Amino acid sequence: MNEVDSVEKIEVEVRNIIEKYNSDKSFLVSILQDVQKKLNYLPQEALNAVSTSLSLPVSRIYEVATFYKAFSLVPRGRHQLSLCMGTACYVRGAALIENNIERVLGIKPGGTTPDLEFSFETVNCLGACALGPILVVDGEYHGQMNVSKTNKIFKKLGKDVETNED
Repeated sequence: MNEVDSVEKIEVEVRNIIEKYNSDKSFLVSILQDVQKKLNYLPQEALNAVSTSLSLPVSRIYEVATFYKAFSLVPRGRHQLSLCMGTACYVRGAALIENNIERVLGIKPGGTTPDLEFSFETVNCLGACALGPILVVDGEYHGQMNVSKTNKIFKKLGKDVETNED
């Protein structure tokens, strides 16, 4: 697929999503959520298409897309990992889990693997302190995590992992 076909495909996807919301500008956040769900991030072409379809300045679209941490303007991995680094999780070993994830994936928090399989981020609190440390994988919460449990999750996701540490 060439670049023109790719842009046209994105524009069609965006139009279909906007039609679902009857081109109502008040649903901008929901529209962007649906676009990101479909494309796995918010590429420039999609933001331009939203701007054109809703007759909103592209600066307004960027304002919303950059305000909310849930939106990404760069490609994200197929699997999303969020590790809580709040106090309760941290004192229970979240830093060890972070180091292991960095070692296994070869990326730092905020990064995405080159094959676009995994994105990893740390967050300040997930609101489930009693279950800490918490790792959210593709929207599913995993409590009382440790390095061994993290490696088991990686294996389930098809990632080769050396399991000689805990």
